[in-house]
Amino acid sequence: MTTVIKNGTVVTHDLAYEADVLIDGGRIVEIGDGLKGDEQLDATGCYVMPGGIDPHTHLEMPFMGTYSSDDFESGTRAALSGGTTMVVDFALPSPGQGLHDALAMWHNKSTRANCDYSYHMAVTWWGEQVFNEMATVIEREGITTFKHFMAYKGALMVNDDEMYASFRRLAELGGIALVHAENGDVVAELQARLMAEGNTGPEAHAYSRPAQVEGEATNRAIMIADMAGVPLYVVHTSCEEAHEAIRRARQQGKRVWGEPLIQHLTLDESEYFNADWDHAARRVMSPPFRNRKHQDSLWAGLQSGSLSVVATDHCAFTTEQKRYGVGDFTKIPNGTGGLEDRM
Repeated sequence: MTTVIKNGTVVTHDLAYEADVLIDGGRIVEIGDGLKGDEQLDATGCYVMPGGIDPHTHLEMPFMGTYSSDDFESGTRAALSGGTTMVVDFALPSPGQGLHDALAMWHNKSTRANCDYSYHMAVTWWGEQVFNEMATVIEREGITTFKHFMAYKGALMVNDDEMYASFRRLAELGGIALVHAENGDVVAELQARLMAEGNTGPEAHAYSRPAQVEGEATNRAIMIADMAGVPLYVVHTSCEEAHEAIRRARQQGKRVWGEPLIQHLTLDESEYFNADWDHAARRVMSPPFRNRKHQDSLWAGLQSGSLSVVATDHCAFTTEQKRYGVGDFTKIPNGTGGLEDRM
């Protein structure tokens, strides 16, 4: 049985134009004008494009004393309703937990998924077990991307020596290093200072994570990756300082990619100064939203090719969960939604 999608605007990697799309047995077999099929779908006023891939989600993630509110069932349902047909989530080992043990937990969660999915692995601690299991995760599971947190001191953060060791191992194995690039030591110091000064609301979250901490960490990660000889993917690039580091590295021929989020492209830091505490707290994520200057930089990067993909870092929490941080912004669970809205 054939189906023809008529009167829509077909979007390819470089063009958008009006055309019909003929599908036979679940495969696109022709794009053109005046096509006929056994079934017709009218796409007038709609875009017709391949399903999107969100390369950065956190579904049912244990974080900051709770779990992100969307599991694989609800999160992937939201993705599909917005045109995303595949998500790439992160398997995060607890300190001392093996990579395969953590991955088994994520395999169990993902049985409820409604769309295609894959995983990145996270390196949240370093030791001989992690060193050895990186090879078997790549060989047995086909997972070649490993994330390192340069922030969240005392929780997920790895130190520079650990990150360098992991990067070298990935270079040996043909993997790709990912980083959450914020200077965790400086963030912790700024958080403590702001709390001591009585700045406890959601706006202090933005004050504690200025663009400089992201720019510094991005530069540092690029240099360490270059020394280790490993390709580097910088997640949720949110500011000009980080973008500039990525742009410069790419101009020098380094294998570096930057990933802006739809939230950073469309929302700015004024969200944190809303008089409604709940409104502001619901938008607390890391890195925080920036001003319009940084947004313009991200859009320019996507247009020029110095930034590569648009993700969501989907890590939703309910208003009740966000209220864990009333009186102490450092306890507001970091994360927002976006899976349904990105495309």
